[in-house]
Amino acid sequence: MIQRKTTRVINVGGVLIGGGNPVVIQSMTNTKTHDAEATLAQIEALQTAGCQVVRLAVLDMEAVSAFKKIKEKTTMPLVADIHFDYRLAIASIEAGADKIRINPGNIGSKERVNAVIDAARSSKIPIRIGVNSGSLEKHLIDKYGSPCPEALAESALSWISYFEKENFGDIAVSIKASEVLTTIKACRKLAELTDVPQHIGITESGTVRSGSIRSAVGIGTLLAEGIGDTIRVSLAGDPVQEIYAAKEILKSLELMEGPVVIACPTCGRTEIDVESLAQKVETMVSGLKTPLKIAVMGCVVNGPGEAREADFGIAGGKGEGLIFVKGKPLKKVPEDKLLEELETQIRSIT
Repeated sequence: MIQRKTTRVINVGGVLIGGGNPVVIQSMTNTKTHDAEATLAQIEALQTAGCQVVRLAVLDMEAVSAFKKIKEKTTMPLVADIHFDYRLAIASIEAGADKIRINPGNIGSKERVNAVIDAARSSKIPIRIGVNSGSLEKHLIDKYGSPCPEALAESALSWISYFEKENFGDIAVSIKASEVLTTIKACRKLAELTDVPQHIGITESGTVRSGSIRSAVGIGTLLAEGIGDTIRVSLAGDPVQEIYAAKEILKSLELMEGPVVIACPTCGRTEIDVESLAQKVETMVSGLKTPLKIAVMGCVVNGPGEAREADFGIAGGKGEGLIFVKGKPLKKVPEDKLLEELETQIRSIT
């Protein structure tokens, strides 16, 4: 059992982050925010996949107007992502944002940061302080020579201290770099020195294939050490894929309950289409909350034995397959009926 770091709690539209609450899955829409219809459709898809908080880019006042319309039509907690123009942050708060994400270093001045703090305080919503390797303050680059872990942590701690001096402690913080080790080291340092909840992830991590792996290494390492209260897997592509990756990371560390699908890597003994079956099984059980292990194995020689701990499983044979439960054979089924029979068995207990 992972021992979570003790952090304070923030409330994002009814979703509690920090304080030992379950790790929250976030994502960000990649539609144009001013296209309210398309953005709402993507938010709905993310929510169906298991996302709990969604961030929207707010680039101008047209996006603010759309944000307000979107907020009125969804139950999903929404975060307004702001860069450079503090007025957009204030307008987004007035439009109903459940949280504001800013990088204080690019807002322009502490007076403008204070204006955002005052607006968030009045509306009783939290602010996420974002620190990225690509937008680190110049004096820290001059001091350290690069956006190293020490520089990133110092920037975050400095802004945390500033917000708290302004009597605003309703904050979360994120330190993100595209380098996995840099992110891990910076987040570790931050966790040692503050109880502010951390939003963790690897920024610009890459494609669905490479980015999922790099995110799993970075996010998974931190979560295994008890660091991190909310996560986003940043991928170049459909953001729904971020939710699937995030859920698998959490389930692999037993930080989230739900079905886990395992599959053999296949070999010359394989007689069924393991890859296709495993993908279909993943889709079939994606909406379940029950903690199940489901195995898709390529042959009856090793199937039930190697996957004896699985709650349910398929072991392939020539033109047919074996359905097994807890390592024990249940029945043989024609290959084209395997998925249907497996679903029947799973649904019988869920």
